[in-house]
Amino acid sequence: MDIEKIREAAERVARSEALEVVDVEWKIGKQRFLRVYIDKPGGVSHSDCEAVSKQLSVILDVEDLIPGPRYILEVSSPGLDRKLLKPADYERFVGRLARITLDAPVENSKFFEGRLAGYTGGIVTIEVQGRRVELPFAAIRKAHLVVEF
Repeated sequence: MDIEKIREAAERVARSEALEVVDVEWKIGKQRFLRVYIDKPGGVSHSDCEAVSKQLSVILDVEDLIPGPRYILEVSSPGLDRKLLKPADYERFVGRLARITLDAPVENSKFFEGRLAGYTGGIVTIEVQGRRVELPFAAIRKAHLVVEF
């Protein structure tokens, strides 16, 4: 099974529905599970998820992209605490609260929580306690938005 071919199929379907594929996850446990996260400005609806699920399911079966036993396909929104995966995510969500974990320390820390202030030339800028910290994008292990109420 080639996750990149599955991602490409998901992106073809998403583009046809004016949506973006945020992430694709493949998990094997008691069951085989494919989760595709989609988004669009203003958020996705249940009918967006349903449309992508129906079309992608057909493509996955016809192109035999997931051979072997049965699997579960789930198409959903990335949620309010969505992962930040691409440089464009750091630009799109400027001003939002985020948690970022690094592989190597910057200013003696591997963990930062603050407001996203942008992305330029491989550097993510985050405002932490009134000061801006520059984090190398390549050093980010994981990052996600923080839900604010």
